[in-house]
Amino acid sequence: QVQLVESGGGSVQAGGSLRLSCAASGYTYSMYCMGWFRQAPGKEREGVATIYTGSGSTYYADSVKGRFTISQDKAKNTLSLQMNSLKPEDTATYYCAAGRLCAGLNFGVNYWGQGTQVTVSS
Repeated sequence: QVQLVESGGGSVQAGGSLRLSCAASGYTYSMYCMGWFRQAPGKEREGVATIYTGSGSTYYADSVKGRFTISQDKAKNTLSLQMNSLKPEDTATYYCAAGRLCAGLNFGVNYWGQGTQVTVSS
């Protein structure tokens, strides 16, 4: 079992920044990829950023490239998402995820966090 707990969501004006964190615990060694997904009201959940925990390779959705940065701290078992130049369309619930089968941005998710709300006002 793997437990994922997100923090760092909130409200910000357009152009601002937020940093999301995800604390992972349990059998994290078996999770080969971790990432962030988001879901806005009335929309499907979409992949935002993924990192391969072994190689450190990263993948981003086109909509966030150049603005968001995913990173990991293996010593602390944490995953982070630095979000800069935020736009109103970034408003969504953001979920931390972990999985064993990696396939670029969207991977097979075995575990989800509970989600954290990000609201960007214009």
